[in-house]
Amino acid sequence: MNLVRWDPFRELEEMSNRLNRIFHRPARRTGNGKEALTIADWAPSVDISETDSEYLIKGELPGVKKEDVKVMLQDGVLTIQGERKQEKEEKGKKFHRVERSYGSFVRSFTLPDYVDDAKVKAEFKEGILNLHLPKSEKAKPKAIEVSAG
Repeated sequence: MNLVRWDPFRELEEMSNRLNRIFHRPARRTGNGKEALTIADWAPSVDISETDSEYLIKGELPGVKKEDVKVMLQDGVLTIQGERKQEKEEKGKKFHRVERSYGSFVRSFTLPDYVDDAKVKAEFKEGILNLHLPKSEKAKPKAIEVSAG
């Protein structure tokens, strides 16, 4: 039988992970790979695809204005953050159900080393954020001719 040293912080981290999974909230990571306990109000869904020349991240941000979205790239980590604001209550208007999430959001992605940071582009149209992450030349496959010897 192996003895395992008790680490109370590991238990807190495991509990935080379980709560994040229950509420469908991804855990944020810090620069050293560890999770930060900061949780945003909601997290937009994203699709990540890859071609020979680039990665494409598509984020759904319905009801979010372009001015309320911020995209940052620092130390190989791409961060998308912003806020979806809730309608202000008007006199004489009653809400019977509010199911959409409102408030701030943050999503972070660690990028591969061969993404060309200088050529990253962001487009925002009709509630969809498209992030184009071109691959650098060293990442693209290169055919090598085999000669007879």
